Amino acid sequence: MGPAERIVDWLRTAATPLSGEELARRLGCSRAAVWKHIAALRQGGYEIRGRPSVGYTLGTVPDRLGPAELAPHLAGSWRHVEWRAVVDSTQNLARDLARDGAPEGTIVIAESQTAGRGRLGRQWHSPAGCNLYCSLVLRPPLPPIAVPTFALVVGLAVADAVQALLGARAALKWPNDVLLDGRKVAGILTELDAEIERVRYVIVGIGVNVNTEAFPADLATRATSLRLAAGHPVDRARFTGGLLAALEARYRRFLADGFAAMRPEWEASAALTGKEVRVTAPEGEVSGRVVGVDDDGALRLAGPRGELRVVAGEVHSTRDFVSGRGSERE
Repeated sequence: MGPAERIVDWLRTAATPLSGEELARRLGCSRAAVWKHIAALRQGGYEIRGRPSVGYTLGTVPDRLGPAELAPHLAGSWRHVEWRAVVDSTQNLARDLARDGAPEGTIVIAESQTAGRGRLGRQWHSPAGCNLYCSLVLRPPLPPIAVPTFALVVGLAVADAVQALLGARAALKWPNDVLLDGRKVAGILTELDAEIERVRYVIVGIGVNVNTEAFPADLATRATSLRLAAGHPVDRARFTGGLLAALEARYRRFLADGFAAMRPEWEASAALTGKEVRVTAPEGEVSGRVVGVDDDGALRLAGPRGELRVVAGEVHSTRDFVSGRGSERE
């Protein structure tokens, strides 16, 4: 945290007002420097009340996802937050940090992205200040072949957080979409850097439509948000803290037991089980009825010539399903 964010954190947790002198002592700076930090915080939307000879207290805080705003909601061991007002992509920044040695659990969050990415090179719709654009640096002690299933595990964590917020379970569309009422509310992107036998790092990108109220015309019938589902604004910091805690718990379980231990939960939340789909895979197009997923994350289809396995691809339903590419432009 920087000096201003430390001031916010101290004011939030203080039982009594903190004087400028006390804040200056803690920061190791002058009272004039403290006043400049307070002024900048007020300009940024923080309500900081000051009383002569008494000190400062914290009122309302802006709807932001910086370290100071997230601190009260972080329950796990992942607490290092890299916040930016604007980035091209949180994935790009997280990758750069990982290459420079960022520790596991580093959280990269931006209020807006100018070139946010979804799967297959799609652009991620990233309006400022209303959603969650997040990437995490992880360093799992696993062979590269085990990593692809982690996208499914992340989907379960997002569904856990949505259920905690709304009381309703989100549906999961293989391999990386999270749906509410058939519309996309979140997407997941995993990218890794690895040697033949070991993973150097995995970058897990999560985009969640939190407080978007209206989508562009090309997304309006395919996307939704937590706010639209809840019927009221959602506290982004609280939701983000819950999501990170759910993800860390799922990650620990994944390292211990693998995806196989969570596969029944994933299948119970699957959006397309029993439905006829068409899948555009690297080896060509296949179709069939969705049966489930294997322990290695492959999609299982019942086709006219028997069961098929799809390791990677894009799923298109042929009936009874609204496409789930909500926040990705194609």
